[in-house]
Amino acid sequence: MPDINLSAHGIDVKDVLRNATPAQLYEEAIRVDSSAQITRSGALRIASGEKTGRSPADKRIVRHPESEDEIWWGPINMEIDTHTFRINRERAQDYLNICDRLYVIDGFAGWDPNHRLKARIICSRPYHALFMHNMLIRPEREELENFGEPDFVIYNAGAFPANRQTQHMTSKTSVDVSFEDSEMVILGTEYAGEMKKGIFTVMHYLMPERGVLSMHCSANEGEDGDVSLFFGLSGTGKTTLSADPNRKLIGDDEHGWSDEGVFNIEGGCYAKAIDLSAEKEPEIYQAIRYGTVLENVVVDKASREVDYSDTSITQNTRASYPLNYIPNAKLPAVGDHPSNIIFLTYDAFGVMPPVAKLTPEQAMYHFISGYTAKVAGTEVGVTEPKATFSAAFGAAFLVRHPSVYAEMLAEKMREHGSNAWIVNTGITGGPYGTGHRMPLPHTRSIIDAIHDGALSKAETTRDPVFGFDVPLDCPNVPAEILQPRETWDNPAAYDEQAQKLVGLFRDHFKQYEDVAGAEIAEAGPTLEPANA
Repeated sequence: MPDINLSAHGIDVKDVLRNATPAQLYEEAIRVDSSAQITRSGALRIASGEKTGRSPADKRIVRHPESEDEIWWGPINMEIDTHTFRINRERAQDYLNICDRLYVIDGFAGWDPNHRLKARIICSRPYHALFMHNMLIRPEREELENFGEPDFVIYNAGAFPANRQTQHMTSKTSVDVSFEDSEMVILGTEYAGEMKKGIFTVMHYLMPERGVLSMHCSANEGEDGDVSLFFGLSGTGKTTLSADPNRKLIGDDEHGWSDEGVFNIEGGCYAKAIDLSAEKEPEIYQAIRYGTVLENVVVDKASREVDYSDTSITQNTRASYPLNYIPNAKLPAVGDHPSNIIFLTYDAFGVMPPVAKLTPEQAMYHFISGYTAKVAGTEVGVTEPKATFSAAFGAAFLVRHPSVYAEMLAEKMREHGSNAWIVNTGITGGPYGTGHRMPLPHTRSIIDAIHDGALSKAETTRDPVFGFDVPLDCPNVPAEILQPRETWDNPAAYDEQAQKLVGLFRDHFKQYEDVAGAEIAEAGPTLEPANA
């Protein structure tokens, strides 16, 4: 296998472990990382350090004449100048050059060879190398031998801080991307997810130029080759619902939709591990084995058993494993154009129906809105839900304006006749604190009915608040829960709650009205429900 020319990346460390196997990286992690443990299932438990999640306030993109007009500048994409980027890159290179040993992983982003990105990761922690070995598409030996120079390089010097006195720095953490240099620099955070989402950010910039819609969604495929996409923010069930034993999993988080169909961007899955169980999520639970990285979970030292309910380190416990660890994974991870597009939401207000079919205009409205809800706080007695909106169900990773991705989605839906649905996995029977979460078996039955066509044929009624077409019947789901107002003990209280949520939707969408146009804006919820 040809040597990797690290001097071209400013690295002159002689001891470099290149494209190591999981076994080698396990051995390295146990040797050098005090947080490393091998669990009873064989997975590698590791601690990411001080940062147990992404640092979006410290993300920076180089403002450059070649790309600045394409960037959606603002709180999502904050700028850094070329000079400061190069200071941070040199700082990262200097740190990497004093390390005793470095780890290099080469891999692909994108299962479609026509839209594939060659990525190289240079890091100082074996856990980071194993993580990206899982998350990138692993080249065959011949592909590694002919890999050549990468299209994109990540310098992960996360154990070394950024200099707070450097221009544009707001903390000791900085995650910087230069599209012109095709590089990413990580300082001051050892959370592995920064690398994964860094690659996704790059794909969000590159793919639209090629006519490919990059999407934060999961995807699976039925026996007849029908493909479904699942969009949803954290906690809505995107990973859980796409891991369906009756369907093949294309991927759980990042995809592209090209003229040929859908393809997974990643070679692995990065699933939430909080409260993971064999009963609720068997496919994910069974993927926790040798080669899997378990991040920030708590392990009993004597039994080596993982306590997935223990959140003493973080609620954002994670599992990273190769896609082929899912028994029914679709490999290569590509599929046809989607038949169904499913928007998942956790509505803590208890207002939205468990399922509804969307018109194309409603689909665009809710894609741009990207709604879910969370509880505002954890203090005793605080039960007021808090609405969360994230454009394209992944605003944190968008590079271009949300309308770019929304228009591409609308065009592809029209061209290929895709159906759009919204599925509420949140609260029913009242607001958070009074109602209860939609039972997972009911949600699975709803998804099954979408896939087998039962809901497309069902008689519907118009939801008076959102204007959705809501099915009156769904196999294996009690009919009474399909109409949310009827599940409340006090219908007047439902109306009041609905109006509050409508106001939040409309206030949020004002920022997009000029770009989206009147037809899409009018597809949103109305201020006065008919039964108020």
